[in-house]
Amino acid sequence: MRKDILEGVLLQIMNETKPNFAALAKQYNCDYRTVKRYYEAGIEGQLEKVKERRTSTPPLLKEFEEIIKAKLALNCSGTSIYYFLQKKGYKGSYTTVKRYCRKYKADKVKKATIRIETTPGLSAQVDWKESLKLVSRHREVFYFNIFLYVLGYSRMKYLELTVDRTQSTVFQCLINAFQYCGSGVPQEIWFDNMKTVVDRSRSQFNKTVFNEKFRQFAKDARFVPIACRPFRPQTKGKVEALARTVERLKVFNYEFEDEAHLRQIVQEFMNDLNLSLSQATRKTPRELLLKEQMSLAPFNSTDLRIYMNHMNTYKRKVSIESMIQYQNGKYSVPVQFIGKEVCIEVLEGTLFIYYGEQCIRTHPISDHLLNYQREDSIEILRSDVFRYLEDEELERFVDENLNAYDGL
Repeated sequence: MRKDILEGVLLQIMNETKPNFAALAKQYNCDYRTVKRYYEAGIEGQLEKVKERRTSTPPLLKEFEEIIKAKLALNCSGTSIYYFLQKKGYKGSYTTVKRYCRKYKADKVKKATIRIETTPGLSAQVDWKESLKLVSRHREVFYFNIFLYVLGYSRMKYLELTVDRTQSTVFQCLINAFQYCGSGVPQEIWFDNMKTVVDRSRSQFNKTVFNEKFRQFAKDARFVPIACRPFRPQTKGKVEALARTVERLKVFNYEFEDEAHLRQIVQEFMNDLNLSLSQATRKTPRELLLKEQMSLAPFNSTDLRIYMNHMNTYKRKVSIESMIQYQNGKYSVPVQFIGKEVCIEVLEGTLFIYYGEQCIRTHPISDHLLNYQREDSIEILRSDVFRYLEDEELERFVDENLNAYDGL
């Protein structure tokens, strides 16, 4: 309600003078019909009706209202809905459809949501922080995504940098998250309507249809997948908050060396979050995980071997150290591949590294930060400051260092 118009109109009514609607409209920068509506409501004692905003559906959209809501539930754009309605006989304008869609989405988001604290082991939430862009100190541009996983009770978080969002990547990230959070699986996991998880999202007329391969993965991992309703980000409030927190990584723009360093930054960021006090619980996620672990279902990676055996290959660039990054460790390759792009595959606990069709190195996956094969270590040292050592002396030096790395 415009108080300035109301006061001007009431002054006219008190003075018992009929206002010049056009002049008042020009004064208050509005349509003359608005001034007239205020005046007539004041004369009839119906000013309370003026205070109520008109929220009814435009007449031309009345018969299409349910169709629009159903299409919005499928994340269709206003333009595509307008095109569809024209085929159904809609005679109104695109602007009317656009305004209705915008208002409907806003009303959905504004619905009250009560914070519900979950019991230990009950649920987790999953989402992506998509299409991030950071530039290294060497002006190399990196485009990447971050997989986000949060346990509902403890707020224990798992973050993983990925270069794609394929279904195989989702499987691998979930497996890594289960292992990181104490090798346990919650009863249910909440997802948004990502294409790798859902074939058909929930609408007014249809229930969610999960992708068959993903549904089988969830069954074998022993959790129940739940898809969030469109326009209701509050239902995944914990992971949505984490997605906003990830924005802090932008401070590392122009501050990292390469992909391996960027992955290390994400790893350290995740560890810091899990050691920080939660505003909701006043305890750290790491503390509460000790209690939640007892309620998580035991996780056995052998149950999901079929999914791990069919993972997509991942691309990595060989660093100047003649190593590639996988998860939290580095693995050596022959020095002639420094600066080249290789592919890696994981099969039953073994890391296979390919250059083209050639398998150039295999490593058992370990928890060690640095993983050298003996011949690579010798080759690396021989190519640099130790090139003048005798073979026997160089090999003795390598053996001593490899033993030291095993102790890290």
